[in-house]
Amino acid sequence: MRPDLLFVVEMIDAATRIAALTTGRDAAAVDRDATVREALLWNFTVLGEAANQVSQETRSQHPELPWRRAAGLRNRIVHGYWSADIDVLVSTAHDVVPGLLVQLRQVRDALS
Repeated sequence: MRPDLLFVVEMIDAATRIAALTTGRDAAAVDRDATVREALLWNFTVLGEAANQVSQETRSQHPELPWRRAAGLRNRIVHGYWSADIDVLVSTAHDVVPGLLVQLRQVRDALS
């Protein structure tokens, strides 16, 4: 399997976990549950790290994906996890991740 395909599959897995962790939960519920909160932070970190590793060629072929934003969110979490805004993460999970999953699956299929 090509490296970009592996990274995109990792992104899909992380985004799927993010969606599962936040389904039926608002930010307050996530914030109260340390296990869910930490898993959410971890999966956003994995998503962003994998996005950062995708080649420039693949990113250029799929400019509709927020590659840099995913990597930037990862950096924000890793370098300031104690002050990560759970409201932003949960709203991103609810509002952005479902569409992102559709796009990532299209990229995966194009790379396969």
